[in-house]
Amino acid sequence: MDARSHFLPADDPLRTLLHNEVHARPPARIRLPALVVYVAVDNQGITREQECEHLRRLPDQEDLTVAQMQASFLRLRLPGCTLKWERHTEFTRYSIVQALPEGAGLGQRDPELLSHLALPVDWVASIPGRTLAAIKLVMLHGDVAEPLAALSMARTWLGEHSVVASMMGNQGHSVVVTDFMLRPSGFERMLVIAPPGTSETRAGRIAGRLLEFETYRLMALRGLPVAKALGPFLSDAERQLADITAQLENKSASDQSLLDTLVSLAAAVERATAEHAYRFSATRAYDTLVGQRIAELREQPIPGTQTIGEFMQRRLSPAMATVAATAQRLTSLSERITRTSALLRTRVDIATEVQNQLLLEKLTRGQELQLRLQSTVEGLSIAAISYYVVSLLLYVGKAGKAAGLPLNPELAAGALIPLVLWAVWRTTKRIHEKLHAGH
Repeated sequence: MDARSHFLPADDPLRTLLHNEVHARPPARIRLPALVVYVAVDNQGITREQECEHLRRLPDQEDLTVAQMQASFLRLRLPGCTLKWERHTEFTRYSIVQALPEGAGLGQRDPELLSHLALPVDWVASIPGRTLAAIKLVMLHGDVAEPLAALSMARTWLGEHSVVASMMGNQGHSVVVTDFMLRPSGFERMLVIAPPGTSETRAGRIAGRLLEFETYRLMALRGLPVAKALGPFLSDAERQLADITAQLENKSASDQSLLDTLVSLAAAVERATAEHAYRFSATRAYDTLVGQRIAELREQPIPGTQTIGEFMQRRLSPAMATVAATAQRLTSLSERITRTSALLRTRVDIATEVQNQLLLEKLTRGQELQLRLQSTVEGLSIAAISYYVVSLLLYVGKAGKAAGLPLNPELAAGALIPLVLWAVWRTTKRIHEKLHAGH
């Protein structure tokens, strides 16, 4: 029996899984000088089985199983390099870490790197999915005490392009330089210069932050084309809603016509919301991650050069603002349609109430006429009943006379007419009183 069972209740089913989440993707340990070849691909429609099958093509990985990939993280030690596989919700990352090739250090100009890749180039090219990000990150030793000198050498190494650079860390432990340009090979390039003695764990953390923020930047920008494509639709929908509101105000169209148009517009807006709400939410999340990763770099500026944070503020922020504004515009349009629908329902309800009131008035007039007719009929009924009662009394009188009674039937019947009329009227009145008392 485990000793801990004496001291703790039974574990929650998710305890171990949640506890180990912090260890799910441990940072790499990178020994400088190093080349990191990084590829992130869209994994929509790509299964773990397909990715596992592709990884099995690597040397000595024939026995790799899908079960080993359930944690969405795998590190494989291969001849001449280390491969790290990570699967995320929308993309899968492959990071190849190997020693820096000879002749690729500082002092070189735009050195060629892919021909020295430890893995077959066709294996990289056939990774399942579509490329989202591809980066060649070179990390090497250098003197960072003079940042401007290090920057000059880095600019030459990158091919004399316009660069973005900064010192990293509160104490300025390394320099990162990049130009954010896609080379003909399809890769970006980043260069990190760190002093001798930089630990492998620190180098791994630096590489992780740089590769992650660039991946998240590109993922965040996936919302921009969607926002731009939605622009004309939103403008047209807003115009339609304004027309509906004007017609509602001016009463220039029937309620049924307005309702049909409004329902059609609401359906189109809800469809757009359902199709793009996730993309806009993901953009906000990725943008937040970009900001976090840049903050973790703890950049310090190098005179005359933009930092990565400043570059992102100028280039990424407008795109994120456009996406946020489009998402807000879509939400606002949906809310305005809801309010307009409420107004239209109110107008329909008022019209229905007026119609109901007119119908009740007609029913009331009909009931009054019915009561008058009923009173007339009741008067006739009293006369008719009295006539039949007097006739019966007349027959009774005649029968008595025939029996030898000294009666004049006609005279007796005539004398009883007032009494019969009163009795019938009184009886009818009592019946009415009982009926009204019952209601």
